[in-house]
Amino acid sequence: MLCFTFNAVIGQQNVLDKVLAVVGNEVLLESDVEMEMMQLRAQGQLVDDEMRCHIFEQLLLQKLLLAQAKLDSLKENELAVTQEVEQSIRRISVQLGGMQEVEKYFGKPLFQLKEEWTAQMRERNLTQQMRMNIVSAVQVTPRDVELYYKSQAADSFPMIPDQYVIQQIARYPPSGSEVRFQVREKLLELRERVMNGEKFQALAVMYSEDQASARRGGELGMRTREEFVKPFSDAAFALKPGQVSQIVETEFGFHIIQMSEKRDEMANLRHILIRPKFSTETQQEASRLLDSIATVIRADSISFEMGVVRYSEDKNTRLSGGYVINPQTLSTRFEKDQLIPNDYYVLRDMKVGEISAPFESKDNTGNDIFKIIKFKEFIPSHRANFEQDYMVVHDITENKKQQETFDAWITKQIQSAYISIEPDMCRCKFSREGWVK
Repeated sequence: MLCFTFNAVIGQQNVLDKVLAVVGNEVLLESDVEMEMMQLRAQGQLVDDEMRCHIFEQLLLQKLLLAQAKLDSLKENELAVTQEVEQSIRRISVQLGGMQEVEKYFGKPLFQLKEEWTAQMRERNLTQQMRMNIVSAVQVTPRDVELYYKSQAADSFPMIPDQYVIQQIARYPPSGSEVRFQVREKLLELRERVMNGEKFQALAVMYSEDQASARRGGELGMRTREEFVKPFSDAAFALKPGQVSQIVETEFGFHIIQMSEKRDEMANLRHILIRPKFSTETQQEASRLLDSIATVIRADSISFEMGVVRYSEDKNTRLSGGYVINPQTLSTRFEKDQLIPNDYYVLRDMKVGEISAPFESKDNTGNDIFKIIKFKEFIPSHRANFEQDYMVVHDITENKKQQETFDAWITKQIQSAYISIEPDMCRCKFSREGWVK
């Protein structure tokens, strides 16, 4: 681990780039640090000398992992790299106010930025894989979790907010042919407008009911065929760049799709989504059926679980006794903010064990659905503990053990690897010892 002046500079785009460090066979350039700093500034973060040193150390760590990843012949995940680059471009474009502002801010054309960020993301992908390999052997047993829990002060564990467990019986309103016809007519009109020269992106912003993509002009980003439901991917990947599909029906609703760019097995797509709107009569029909089901259950003629099996149309909860699964934790417990808003508005006025009146809500694809819910359990706010929150304590224990394993590996590598750092950077206060001797 040496500090010495590098006489070498590297020519990039007719600009001399200073070498700040060498880690094994990996070179860390001043432009690497500057690019990270500019990206952070674009996100509104304050970047001072202390932050510059922190970025430099993180890049040293990345180069250390990268050198070992190459020795271990790890290969980057090109799909993950491409997606990360596209997401970064969109995020920075939103923050700076458009692609032209991005090019102006970084002083480079977009194609060059993409090349640089792709190289950057490839390195990160390899270092992430290397880190996973280092900690992959870490295993935590229930005994490990218990011992760790007992070794820590009770107030060192996080507070768990109020949690709710619910069951549901859900029904979809009947989809009348007239409603479906109206949706198709609207999408045919929009498709015709695109064919006549209007911008697909502008129409997506105005009419698409997929709010996440509508803000980006309907753009879904670079994805593979497998990331979409089959009817959508079959139609989309049959298109050539610039082409617009016929109407496609999926479980999410009705779409028209435009191929923006196709690259090997991936494509950047745009779509406009419109969902059928149900009449008051069809809504009342679904509500009446659920009301009669709730009445039978309250009279103990059948159990709630049996009602789920017989009547629920929600495939995600029908086979689990109606228990709704939290997609963030894969458990049956929900914090208030994790519940669908309509569900919480009904639940907050209920008592444990009660069954609600029928109400309108959304399923996990955003479609309208009617349901009754049973308030199965309430877990008041409390400090995480071994008995009630085993998985929370398990994850804390596992993360702690993984971090210890990773830190031990890094310490050993710093001691054995060839590391040379430019004198100006040697003055940084590093969080890890051994970078400079």
